[in-house]
Amino acid sequence: EVQVVESGGGLVQTGGSLRLSCAASGLTFDDVAIGWFRQAPGKGREVVACINSEDHSTYYADSVKGRFTISSDNAMNTVYLLMNSLKPEDTADYYCAVQPNLLWSEMRYADEYDYWGQGTQVTVSS
Repeated sequence: EVQVVESGGGLVQTGGSLRLSCAASGLTFDDVAIGWFRQAPGKGREVVACINSEDHSTYYADSVKGRFTISSDNAMNTVYLLMNSLKPEDTADYYCAVQPNLLWSEMRYADEYDYWGQGTQVTVSS
């Protein structure tokens, strides 16, 4: 059984930083796409960043480019999302999703993922 667990959310002031972690079990970290998505109150789910565990290719939403960094530790089956220069509009529930064998062009779409975590809340105060 594949399990995905996020951690690291919390309350931070504008301009601050947080690091989210996503630990996946029940699958090998070979050619796996891992995506971070977020959903703000009253809004739909949107992609934040994605990474392929095999070649470490990445995708970032325009809204987070230059501020967020996604990375993977394959030995630990864990992916990190380092979020710098946080803004109030980054406030949302952040979800990690895992899916084997996705193309780079597919990684950014939530519908492509079967395995999801329960989410972690990030609140950025102004």
